[in-house]
Amino acid sequence: MTVTNILANLFASLQNAEMRRKKEAVIIPASNLASEVMRVLQKKRYIGEFEFIDDGVSGKLRVQLLGRINRCGAINPRYPIRAKDYTTWESRYLPAVGVGMLIVSTPEGVLSHMEAQERNIGGRLLGYVY
Repeated sequence: MTVTNILANLFASLQNAEMRRKKEAVIIPASNLASEVMRVLQKKRYIGEFEFIDDGVSGKLRVQLLGRINRCGAINPRYPIRAKDYTTWESRYLPAVGVGMLIVSTPEGVLSHMEAQERNIGGRLLGYVY
């Protein structure tokens, strides 16, 4: 089995597990980018603890769910975004101002759009969650 988009798989697994009210989800395959996205979600309290499990192939992520994700998804293609354009993309992917967050890959690492806006840096859109 080959997964072409690890982030789309990650968000779909989280969404499906949340809709079924599961307490945890296992995401296969894992990657460094997936771990960084999970760190941002954990920092904003969308998920609880998560751990990387090395299975000798590509690895897995076990994620503790808190029931706080209503909807999430990957953004394809990964649009470039400038520091002043966050509100445009926020209105496109999020239900209301101040609800949810965009996940952005920046030169300073993977950040939420609020952090990137505070630091006045752009990057590439990876996904959204609310």
